[in-house]
Amino acid sequence: MPDAEKMLIHAESPEGTGRVLEVTPQSAGWKYVGLTVQKVAPGGVWNYSSPVDEICIVPLRGSAVITDGQEEWTVSRPGTMFDGKPTALYLPVGSSFKATSGEGAELAVTSSRATRTFPAKLIEPDDIDVEIRGAGNAARQISHIIKPDFPADKLLVVEVFTPSGNWSSFPPHKHDVSNMPEEADLEEIYYYRIQPDAGFGLQRLYYGDGSFDHAWVIKDGDLLLVPEGYHAFAVAHGYTGYYLNILAGDEPERTMQPADDPAYAWVRSTWSDAMNEGISGWRDVDDRVNGDAGKRKDHWP
Repeated sequence: MPDAEKMLIHAESPEGTGRVLEVTPQSAGWKYVGLTVQKVAPGGVWNYSSPVDEICIVPLRGSAVITDGQEEWTVSRPGTMFDGKPTALYLPVGSSFKATSGEGAELAVTSSRATRTFPAKLIEPDDIDVEIRGAGNAARQISHIIKPDFPADKLLVVEVFTPSGNWSSFPPHKHDVSNMPEEADLEEIYYYRIQPDAGFGLQRLYYGDGSFDHAWVIKDGDLLLVPEGYHAFAVAHGYTGYYLNILAGDEPERTMQPADDPAYAWVRSTWSDAMNEGISGWRDVDDRVNGDAGKRKDHWP
């Protein structure tokens, strides 16, 4: 059974530059998934090596030039993660790179143990499909960076934006049993940011038999390990929740297939496409659900 006290990880160095946090399969106590978040100072250089993992570099803020000694790419974000889709970079297992940034950057290196090698690929904003999932105050935006049909071994990466007061990962679902096509067995990381950053969210993780049932207060920069169990997230009214969602497992098919908690699965039947007509992103969801309620003009364009 997981140790609830060790599952929530706080940022090591939230201010300034340097390593913000790092999770490896060894530190998490599982087989595949990892995440490193690094701040690169203006004019700074950061070197990273990935001998056994395939990786995707997702800029959270700013831009950086990535070189592996042979090729060069630029990853970037217009502002922060709340301001637009990134230009990200997939690199195969066995890669090493140097990141340089003129203005400074914050980079998330998502990773998974891998054995098969695929070509490096720059992921442009237009390559990232945006999905509005759920409805009403369970509507949220999913931005698909590394999709199941992406040429990679095991790594899957999405960004999830939860508008003011809304729920994500709802109905509560899990993916801890290999029972395809109904459910895939996947390890998962949630890396959270909150806007404005003084806000908070709530994350519940539990087993269907009640033997494990915990909830955590989520603050800006926190990370939760999700090895198994049903899970759901909500963000406080007046704040927007973001999480970088990293998944990987040993399924023969690349999929994120979840299994809903039967106690709450009925909620899906109350949603329809018509409820989200005209909605293209999380800001539209917020406008429709909340109007001007909960909006601080000094933090809202």
